[in-house]
Parts: sequence; C-alpha cells; structure tokens
Amino acid sequence: MTKQNETYPKEEKLKAKRLIDELFITGKSVSKYPLRLVYIEVNDEQAPPLQTGVSVSKRHFKKAVDRNYYKRLLRENYRKNKSIILDQLDQKFAMMLFYQTKDRLNYQEVEHKMKSLFEKFVKQYQATPSEEDNKTI
Repeated sequence: MTKQNETYPKEEKLKAKRLIDELFITGKSVSKYPLRLVYIEVNDEQAPPLQTGVSVSKRHFKKAVDRNYYKRLLRENYRKNKSIILDQLDQKFAMMLFYQTKDRLNYQEVEHKMKSLFEKFVKQYQATPSEEDNKTI
C-alpha cells in the first residue's frame, strides 16, 4: 500500500443522513470484540470505494474527551488498515465502526482487532453470494 492511499479524505467520511439511515435499517454486521462493523453495498458510481463513520457509546464513556479519543483511535486505525478491504474487494461500501466496550484498549490492541475485523469482513463478504448471482432470468 502506498502512503497516498493511507488517507482519510472528506469524501470518505460518512455524513449523508439517508445513507446512515439505510445502513442501520438494512445493513449487515461483522463483529470482532470489542469492534463491530455495520455495512451496506453502495451502487452510486460517483461514491468513493469506502465511506466510513465511527461511533463510541456514551453509555460506556461518559466524558466527551474519552469518546473523542476512541473515535480518533478508530479513524486512525481505519486509515492505516483500509487497504485490507480495498485490495481484496472491488465493490463500494458504506460502513460504520463501533467501539463496544468499557475496556480501555491501547493503540496496538485496537489495531490488531481492526485488522482481524477487516479480514473477517472480507471473508464474510466473499463467502455470501451477491444478489446478482441469485437473480434468475
């Protein structure tokens, strides 16, 4: 992976309310404790390959400074490891990453979990037949 691809540009940030709503209604999920990834395929030709948002529960971290720290950690690990997804899948996705524990993991632990989560996501996506394969003519 080149350094140029290790970025998190504005276009990759998941902000569209319609897309976020659709993600929570019809999205599929992959988990690798303490992370969870909810995703949907995006068919928009102008969309970037990945659009990602992050979330940390207010229930687990009462102080905003703690939530912001873990959101930064998730974004940084996504930025550094998104090549796992981009190199193996050609489809475009909208996804949301969740940090789902009160445990305070350090950077290396979160990075290890993120890599495992992305690898699990790729395997799960490749294993499930696409909707186009299921259509009969």
